[in-house]
Amino acid sequence: MSGIDGLELQRQLTARRIELPVIVMTGHADVSLAVAAMKAGAVDFIEKPFTDEILLSAVRIAIDREAVGRREGEDLAALQARIQGLTARETEVLDGLASGHPNKLIAYHLQISARTVEVHRANLMHKMQTRSLSELVRMVLAVQAAARSPDAI
Repeated sequence: MSGIDGLELQRQLTARRIELPVIVMTGHADVSLAVAAMKAGAVDFIEKPFTDEILLSAVRIAIDREAVGRREGEDLAALQARIQGLTARETEVLDGLASGHPNKLIAYHLQISARTVEVHRANLMHKMQTRSLSELVRMVLAVQAAARSPDAI
């Protein structure tokens, strides 16, 4: 009976987009195996024999990382939902702001008044639940980075 090893299982989980924390346990470790496991996203790599405390520590780390990842994913989904809730014009203003353009330049490109840009900017800041332009730009960059990621939501 031929089975698959831990690294192959990890690769198959990743290929199927099954996101589970992985702890690799082995009886015959080598550096290349450890590096491959960690590059593939393993939380930890432990070699037999190991103590209960080593295994429990690895499990705690895996649970903590999974919780953080879930929260980040939920935060990102909330940001994406807020952006999708913007009007077309607010989205255009947001794009200009995220590109670093001042209100007057955004107004020129959109062929609207600078005051209208200010109104749209105030509305989108409210909808995005932020008070600062720097936080707004960080939000946009986070959503854009996630969209480029192969594991994008």
